[in-house]
Amino acid sequence: MLDRRRFLAVLAAAASGVRVAAAQPRVPRVGLVSAGTRSLNALVEGLRESGYVPGQSILVEHRRTEGRAERYDGAVAEVLKSGVDVLVTGSTHGLTAARAATRTVPIVAVDLETDPVAAGFVTSLARPGGNITGFFLDLTEFSGKLLQLVKEAVPDASRVAALHDPVIGHRQLQVTETAARAVDITVHAAPIRKAADVETAIAGAVQAGARALVVLSAPLMRDNQVRIDQAALRYRLPSITVFALLANSVGFMSYGPDLDDMYRRSGAYAARVIRGAPVSDLPIERPSRFEFAVNARTARTLGLTVPPALLLRADRVIE
Repeated sequence: MLDRRRFLAVLAAAASGVRVAAAQPRVPRVGLVSAGTRSLNALVEGLRESGYVPGQSILVEHRRTEGRAERYDGAVAEVLKSGVDVLVTGSTHGLTAARAATRTVPIVAVDLETDPVAAGFVTSLARPGGNITGFFLDLTEFSGKLLQLVKEAVPDASRVAALHDPVIGHRQLQVTETAARAVDITVHAAPIRKAADVETAIAGAVQAGARALVVLSAPLMRDNQVRIDQAALRYRLPSITVFALLANSVGFMSYGPDLDDMYRRSGAYAARVIRGAPVSDLPIERPSRFEFAVNARTARTLGLTVPPALLLRADRVIE
């Protein structure tokens, strides 16, 4: 009798147009707010390595900002509105916008400009304690490395200009100045707020006696890399940048983390969060891959002789 009643109930439901189906499992969502699509490709690779198939077992919501600071708030709001389970952000602008927008959705940051403890984003590197974790530079160690490379390539550079974005680069400048004192270098602060400031800042640095230029990390610097390199060459100022030298670059040296690797690892972190790992317990990690490049062509133009030992340590030499 019971089976007959169930059978009749199914027939009735079918006749009335009501669908009888098992509930479908929810597909998790990862949000990404970043400058462009290269970070998306790396993030997807990290998700695949963690066993997810984007578009099938996981969905990715990406919003591009082209590195423009004013776009991050809106992009973060759009991604959060889509109901993501974890949000991956690029740059200090992205992290700041995400932190202002949510204290509950887990955030995995890829940030080259911030000391997360000093900024109050996390309690400690080992146990962040809130809804933020991710991949950050050790700014003190990194700044020291940049200055060391400058000192080896340009031994008489006792005064070095630090090109920085004053909106997000205060901490970078501070630790660079501290690291410089340890190796007997004086830092000339050269702030820029827009592309048009580059020429004036570099001219002012040369007038102040700078013998080399350290370009600190910021989206503004990355977006104007060619302009900065060309201006530094015009003023015969050897430069080192955090961002990889372009193939046709006139920049002198670059030393920085592999951003693709950082975003790939952020995909693996996002997967761990989705599987239940508390973001508050996932330790802050440092970049594990760095590239050092030297432009021998620019060195010759500047009249510099790069020490052979330095060239041997380079991952890439542009001839």
